[in-house]
Amino acid sequence: MDRLHEMGVFVAVASAGGFAKAGKRLRLSPPAVTRAVARLEARLGTRLLNRTTRSLGLTDAGTRFLASAQRLLADIDSAEKDAAGDAAEPRGHLALTASATFGRSILFPIVRSFLAAQPHVTVSVLLLDRVVDLIEEGVDVAVRIAELPDSSLVARRVGAVRRLLVASPGYLAARGTPEAPVDLRAHAIIAMSGLMPNREWRYVDGGKARSIQLAPRLEVNDALAALDSAEAGEGITLALSYMVAEAIRAGRLVAVLNGHGPVPVPVHLVHAQGRRVAPAVRAFMDFAAPCLAAALDDRAMPVP
Repeated sequence: MDRLHEMGVFVAVASAGGFAKAGKRLRLSPPAVTRAVARLEARLGTRLLNRTTRSLGLTDAGTRFLASAQRLLADIDSAEKDAAGDAAEPRGHLALTASATFGRSILFPIVRSFLAAQPHVTVSVLLLDRVVDLIEEGVDVAVRIAELPDSSLVARRVGAVRRLLVASPGYLAARGTPEAPVDLRAHAIIAMSGLMPNREWRYVDGGKARSIQLAPRLEVNDALAALDSAEAGEGITLALSYMVAEAIRAGRLVAVLNGHGPVPVPVHLVHAQGRRVAPAVRAFMDFAAPCLAAALDDRAMPVP
């Protein structure tokens, strides 16, 4: 058992890139993590990690041993789960994350339905308007609204959203409807900082990507606050299509400059890559993917 414990601690240190981070993940003190790795190196008779005050890296022996240790621990975990019946029935805890607005309006109802279908799974949901490091923060599945760079994450595309400029009918009646991007400079702009970084609106004109610098009258880091202000007739704001589909259908908001909108942004479900995907993760991916696709399709706005 001590050998497996030491092996697991070493894998955690290598994955986290540090003793303190591994200790936090394993709920062990940094000295306990250091001792476990030292005992492992002493038993193997070789150094697995190169340590300095500023960095931590694997030796050649450590690189070879890490791959073998990960396979062995995964096989043990799989055998235990199979014996307990977990391979057939998902159970355990699942940590999810998404942006705040998307999570409240679209993801959370799906999570509740998933819990009703999986009585042996518990779920925690982290709603944050920033990119969460799945490994560092112990998250199993994330919703990412972005083009994804090459990474170790496994991604499943579930749809796409569009960026739309919207305003209330009353505001447009009083101030006029912009016909070209340059017209926005004469309007009251409500900027949601997460969607309009550097106060810049990026758009497409004649098939070419362009941008225009704006001077917002109001700037806020919360999408719902920006949309409330727009519905109150206080200006034009930028939103993602799922945020405003209902308000547009109800006539509370109107989309403007549709012909200049940027390309749609893909939506993905992602999880960390591993030799064996936990049954609860696989079950949620399979359950949530079609639900998210249907929800995004329902919230989609027609392309002008």
